[in-house]
Amino acid sequence: MAGLKFCANLSFMFQESTSLLERYALAAKAGFKWVECAFPYDHPLEEVVAAKEAAGVQQALINIHVGDVTKGELGTAAEPGREEDFKKSLQLAVDYAKALKCNRIHIMSGKVEKPTAENWTTYEQNIRFATSLLAQNEIVALIEPINNRSVPQYFMNNYDKALHLVKSVNSPNLKIMMDIFHLQQLKGNLAHNIKELLPFVGHIQIAQVPDRHEPDSDGEINYQYVLQQLEKNEYDKWIGLEYKPKSDTLHGLKWVNDFGYSL
Repeated sequence: MAGLKFCANLSFMFQESTSLLERYALAAKAGFKWVECAFPYDHPLEEVVAAKEAAGVQQALINIHVGDVTKGELGTAAEPGREEDFKKSLQLAVDYAKALKCNRIHIMSGKVEKPTAENWTTYEQNIRFATSLLAQNEIVALIEPINNRSVPQYFMNNYDKALHLVKSVNSPNLKIMMDIFHLQQLKGNLAHNIKELLPFVGHIQIAQVPDRHEPDSDGEINYQYVLQQLEKNEYDKWIGLEYKPKSDTLHGLKWVNDFGYSL
């Protein structure tokens, strides 16, 4: 039971430091070989690369630049009339990903108050554009259904629609990011849905429901069973630990050994 690959999410874990750059070293010290983070763009590219290289870790994933997070912006992919903003954000993400030797970018959809068919058309066109551009750079585009309790008005909030789009585009450079925290709240029936979705999945994230803490914390999901299902179905890509430690990050990592795994 040691075949699964875990990466630390530096946007959620190691909050003992307020600096994303310092968290690279903290993750390495904890034993992680791979990391992911949402938004590295507050730091100059050279500084992020230097922190990663000094820590000796590999970057599995970053998110697209989404605009001003403090204003609630989470991307423009589904906003008609902002296609040029989307392309600029995508190119910035590609620049960071290539420098970090990272081959996965999460393309966030953004929020839409009252979705229309025009939003979907714009979203699909932007995802097709992103998939093509990322393919030229040997990077996989990821789309992630996010539940509207956690992020109200988030546009890509449906696994059936995400799966339909991935099948329609039919490219090895477009996959679903399956965050089991969101999957449980959007669809449930985890064993069946994991098996059905895995052929179209390019990255997985985990956290307990509803409080988004460690996998062994109290909640709805039996993660020992879920992780066994991932092994049974021969999942061999990364599993991002996108959870909020209940207290100390290192103490919270005891679940890895308790479940029979290693970093």
